[in-house]
Amino acid sequence: MPHASATSLKGLPTPALILDRTRLDRNIARLAGRMTALGVTLRPHMKTAKSIDVARHVFPHGPGPVTVSTMAEADYFADHGCRDMTYAVGIAPHTASRAMILRKAGINIKVLLDTVEQAAFLAEAGQAAGVTPAAFIEIDCDGHRGGLRVDDDKLLEVAAALRDGGSALAGVLTHAGESYALHTPEALVAAAENERAVAVKAAERLRAAGHPCPIVSVGSTPTAHFAAALDGVTEVRAGVYMFFDLVMHGIGVCATDDIALSVLSTVIGAKPEKGWIIIDAGWMALSRDRGTAGQRVDQGYGLVCDLAGRIYPDLIVAQANQEHGTLAIRSGSSQPLPDLPVGTKLRILPNHACATGAQHDRYHLVAGESAAIEAQWPRIRGW
Repeated sequence: MPHASATSLKGLPTPALILDRTRLDRNIARLAGRMTALGVTLRPHMKTAKSIDVARHVFPHGPGPVTVSTMAEADYFADHGCRDMTYAVGIAPHTASRAMILRKAGINIKVLLDTVEQAAFLAEAGQAAGVTPAAFIEIDCDGHRGGLRVDDDKLLEVAAALRDGGSALAGVLTHAGESYALHTPEALVAAAENERAVAVKAAERLRAAGHPCPIVSVGSTPTAHFAAALDGVTEVRAGVYMFFDLVMHGIGVCATDDIALSVLSTVIGAKPEKGWIIIDAGWMALSRDRGTAGQRVDQGYGLVCDLAGRIYPDLIVAQANQEHGTLAIRSGSSQPLPDLPVGTKLRILPNHACATGAQHDRYHLVAGESAAIEAQWPRIRGW
């Protein structure tokens, strides 16, 4: 394969996914330190990284607890020695069956649900596999997605359905997804406290009704970084924090020089009369994600850097076709368009690391401003 022989970004065919090990390790250490100080377990979400090599940087002393969002991830991380995982997407019958196969193989996988119907087919899957399932009840803390409100009568009904079906109630799980729409420290602190308080209240309600609720699981990258206290919480989940991205920057969680992921591209043309530079990275390489469009600063399809990762002021990927990206100076800026001849290699910081990473099958590892490729790390894909 053409990528296999490249030892430097200068000779790497484009587009290609680049991961800065220095920034990765710094980001990992930052959140690990916060969680230790707050006295909770960190259960990293591997849906962004989808790589055992990244997981080994998170857990340098051996596999630790992980969160997954696809059964492909669950199978992959189980094959690489992970024995403690949470599947943090509401189950369907086929995912329940696949999870119970892993459970039978000795993997402590816990699933997620919020209906009596899901509890019933989970019980059937457990009986078919000859194992006792374990499930979280999903709690809706902010109206962002699925889950039950803390005062919903169905909360106790689902817990009873799990018990009656022979399944174990692992605990409650919530995700403060609305935190992605915030951008001030005060609002993020408040969102983290709301997430904590709602999850703890749900656990207390279950316990008062006679249901064990050993795990209280919360998590989003913004709230994980802004929680002032986590009393009553046992674990925190976060995923994009390993890489960060422009959406996280817009929220105020990270600086641009914390963003560890980028897409290497090559200048393939220009239209100076229109103020355009054309690159060979379109939405197939960068993704269609426009997550910064609703933020205070719209970063287009990505922020443009030189080969060493240094940002060109106000130069963004303003438009994206399937295999072409159009660079331009952002509207309202007085910055000049840089002189970037055809053949120039550039790095694009992504809006959404999960979506951009999903376009590629491997990382090319570098350290800091060095162009030397230290390793290639495969990523898994699919469901």
